[in-house]
Amino acid sequence: MLASLFSTMRALLPATLMSVVALSCNAAPASAETFPSRSVRVVVAAPPGGLTDVVARSVSQFLQEKLGQPFIVENIAGASSTIGATQVARSAPDGYTLLVNPSLFVITPMLMNVPYDVVKDFTPISNFGTVPIAIGVNPALPAKNLKEFIALAKANPDKMTWGAEGVGSVGHLTMERLQREAGFKILIVHYKGTSPALIDLIAGRVSAMITPVPNMIEQFRSGAVRPLAVATKARVSALPDVPTIEEQGFPNFEIGSWYGLWGPANMPKDVVSVLNQAIAEAMKTPRVTERLAAQGLIPVGSSSADFAAFANAEIAKFGKMIKDADIKIGN
Repeated sequence: MLASLFSTMRALLPATLMSVVALSCNAAPASAETFPSRSVRVVVAAPPGGLTDVVARSVSQFLQEKLGQPFIVENIAGASSTIGATQVARSAPDGYTLLVNPSLFVITPMLMNVPYDVVKDFTPISNFGTVPIAIGVNPALPAKNLKEFIALAKANPDKMTWGAEGVGSVGHLTMERLQREAGFKILIVHYKGTSPALIDLIAGRVSAMITPVPNMIEQFRSGAVRPLAVATKARVSALPDVPTIEEQGFPNFEIGSWYGLWGPANMPKDVVSVLNQAIAEAMKTPRVTERLAAQGLIPVGSSSADFAAFANAEIAKFGKMIKDADIKIGN
């Protein structure tokens, strides 16, 4: 199945999201003069309380105040976030049904069959921001940096384990890439979500974990988990003493999670512009950015075209990582 999925992905990549934006934004009549004239439904394809939900609610509150209509967040979780995404894909492309999803949104279709096409069935509106990811280990592990961790893993491949928060998660893909580039292999234990994996990491039932920084920041501060590295170009302000993976010998090792706003395909260009301009303003408003920064998110607020280009690059990058590691649902 994976081979056919990659064939599909390769066929789709030339018809980039940027071209889809250009075509779809001219497909419906202009309506910016009246948009929004009623409440807007913002679908979050994740449970309440998580980072996706917090990001969606923070931005939606600003949009409601800025544009003068309710932006109502609705959590529709399940089936690897595909249920909520499917509802949005099948909605009218008028700007009144939107989707907030993390980077997993573009990864899932490369691992399993989904009832939509990320490139063809959605309009990318804006990238809210990115969240750095980090490697954390149980403090009892005798490794103070990435070099020591890799040496330990090579010497004890049967005794060390990764905890992954799901097959195909950004953390899982990063683990696989690091193992391949560093030349070691240890067992990956898959969990249904971050919390159970983190609980087992703290308890010492798994040796290490890679996840967005906000998921482990309190444990880093308390000493319950030891940070070894961040997968960013520069060090993370919340963890200034933690070196990057690149600093520790792995060039161009930059991977992160991100959160964006999407609509159905064929949204009017002027409606996309109204939303995009409001989001750009939100990402420069301290009360919004401070709340997001507290969750570890680095604000972006990109244009639709820039978000399309970014998403295309992420599809290519994650697709290569999945193919190189031969990851399949069930592995």
